Amino acid sequence: MTELWVDRTGTRRYTGHSSRGAEVLIGSEDVEGVFTPGELLKIALAACSGMSSDQPLARRLGDDYQATVAVSGPADREQERYPHLDETLQVDLSGLSEADAERLRIVVNRAIDQVCTVGRTLKTGTDVTFTIADKRQ
Repeated sequence: MTELWVDRTGTRRYTGHSSRGAEVLIGSEDVEGVFTPGELLKIALAACSGMSSDQPLARRLGDDYQATVAVSGPADREQERYPHLDETLQVDLSGLSEADAERLRIVVNRAIDQVCTVGRTLKTGTDVTFTIADKRQ
C-alpha cells in the first residue's frame, strides 16, 4: 500500500508526499504556487472521473482522444464543506451519431458511478479517525 503524508514547510504550507516519490505543494489561498486542500479534493474527483471513463472513451473514440474534466463548487464557509461540486467532461463527440453519443454518455456515467473511488466516497461519506502522536525522542 502506498504511504501518504504531509510535512510542514512553513506557516500554513505543507508538502504532500507518497512513498512512490510524488510530491505536491499545499497551502492556503494566499500562498502562490500551491494547491489548497479543497482544490486537491476537487482535482482528485476530476482525475478519478477521467481515469474511470478512460476505457469506454478510448474504445469508442480511439486511444489518442483528448479530454478535460473541469470541476468547480464554492465552499460553504459557515459549515466548512463543499455542499455541491459540478464536474464537466469536455470531449469531442462529433465523430459519433447522436444515438451513439448518448449511449457513450450512459456508459461513461455508469463507469464513473461504479469505479470512481473518490466520487463514491464523497457521495456516501466516510468515517475519519484523527490521532495526535507524541514525537518526543
